[in-house]
Amino acid sequence: MLKKILIALVIVVAGLAVVIALQPATFRVTRTATIAAAPADVFALVNDFHQWDAWSPWAKLDPAMKTSYAGAAAGQGAVYSWVGNSDVGEGSMTITDSQPASRVNIKLEFIKPFASVADTVFEFAPASAGTTVTWTMSGDNNFLSKAFCLFTGGMDGLIGPDFEKGLAQMKAVAEGKK
Repeated sequence: MLKKILIALVIVVAGLAVVIALQPATFRVTRTATIAAAPADVFALVNDFHQWDAWSPWAKLDPAMKTSYAGAAAGQGAVYSWVGNSDVGEGSMTITDSQPASRVNIKLEFIKPFASVADTVFEFAPASAGTTVTWTMSGDNNFLSKAFCLFTGGMDGLIGPDFEKGLAQMKAVAEGKK
């Protein structure tokens, strides 16, 4: 009887491993909002990490979070690092490219709760109502992140709502509705 249970358990674990391995190797999460402000004004909120506390969806999750800044004051080479509770984890962001009022590329590195690296891009386009902001994060899914996403609905379901909240808060700040 024990032998049959062990064989069944091995089959279930092997089957689950195959399902996890077949999950997408990459992820991409994108959200867009229109903000009634000039592209240069909205760009400034992203290009300077010192401005992120005003709109970031994660900034208020841990009031005791330790943050630090290094490198350039803003733009390419600026670095923001944090260490916080389980809601925010630990990591850093580095602006790798900055095109005034047009685009900011960020390398996002998580240390905790899980080590990972992702590329984040903010694009700013003039629109009749102000500026269209597109926030995109993309990266690779290793076996552990594939398993995590399988049971949590994927990165879009995990991070997409935070992007929506962040863009809404960015809109409020840029439009002067703090």
